[in-house]
Amino acid sequence: MKKSNGHQIIELFEKWSPKRLAFEGDPIGLHIGQLNRPVDKVLVTLDVNEQVIDEAIENGASLVIAHHPPLFRPVKSIMTDTPQGKMIEKCIKHNIAVYAAHTNLDIAAGGVNDMLAERLGILETEPIDITNSEYLMKLAVFCPVDDADALRQKLAMAGAGAMGDYQACSFSSQGTGRFTPVAGANPTIGEVGEPTRVDEERIEVVFAESQQAKIIKAMFAAHPYEEPAFDIVKMQRKTNEQGIGRIGKIANAMTLKEFAHHVKDVFEVPALRFVGDPDTKIHKVAVLGGDGNKYITAAKRKGADVLVTGDMYYHVAQDAQALDLAIVDPGHNIEKIMIAGVANKMTELCGENKLAVEFIESKIITEPFQFLS
Repeated sequence: MKKSNGHQIIELFEKWSPKRLAFEGDPIGLHIGQLNRPVDKVLVTLDVNEQVIDEAIENGASLVIAHHPPLFRPVKSIMTDTPQGKMIEKCIKHNIAVYAAHTNLDIAAGGVNDMLAERLGILETEPIDITNSEYLMKLAVFCPVDDADALRQKLAMAGAGAMGDYQACSFSSQGTGRFTPVAGANPTIGEVGEPTRVDEERIEVVFAESQQAKIIKAMFAAHPYEEPAFDIVKMQRKTNEQGIGRIGKIANAMTLKEFAHHVKDVFEVPALRFVGDPDTKIHKVAVLGGDGNKYITAAKRKGADVLVTGDMYYHVAQDAQALDLAIVDPGHNIEKIMIAGVANKMTELCGENKLAVEFIESKIITEPFQFLS
């Protein structure tokens, strides 16, 4: 195992939960400090406050990964006699970097909403609302027949040709390439000033738009020609559809009242609110961590019998009632499931990459609400 710094850890994190997934304007990324210092321990938390930073100091953690951005709105001044100012001052004094992954972690495969869905026992999930997708691109490149297999292999290793459950997909056709090297050229085949004919293959592969730079770099590295001939076409098909929330069926139908008790138990909340007929049958469940007020129509359109979410507004609850969509609101704090989820995932990723890092799960309770029974 080797020592790591913040950049290496966050690079792995962002391969799992890329920034491009985040909603526009969401203040994700590095909030405080720098990432080029050595990191032995990382504290994972839902929220960041002074008590959480004290916990990081006590545990020797020099990086904090949080779900909720601590600096959600632009900071115009830092007064160290305010709660936020004290928190920032302690981070700077103790060389603690704070990094936030918010809606990108909600949307990412295996992220917050997948964690919530798994805990609820929702099967065969899909997003409630698609928020991200990218176009498929097609590369057509021409190379000598004798070099075609090696080029295909390098393109596949870079990720080209991945289609559903298949990898290294390509199509080839053969023909004759013609060219005349001019002064200054250093041709692999042929001589300067001499017209040249070469038996060539046209290799076609598809890839997601976000992979283009990587694919082209691999093509140039593997191609025998100093000036490869190639085309790139944007296709009218999209791939990598990802979105907010999750929806799917539960193994055994239950009444809304039974399901509400199930939610209360699995998330270990002292109380919750629900909307709907307690005796209505629940087959299909939608879940969206945090504030899901904007997604009642999308959940209903996808066939949900109930939406599990937090921070439900009074009038939005009435709208859901009118749509005949049940609501179960166990609160925003159920997103704390990400603490163990992120710690486990990052321990796995760092282990695979031989990085010696310990991920610590925050024990600070950041739920502000208390309940009377």
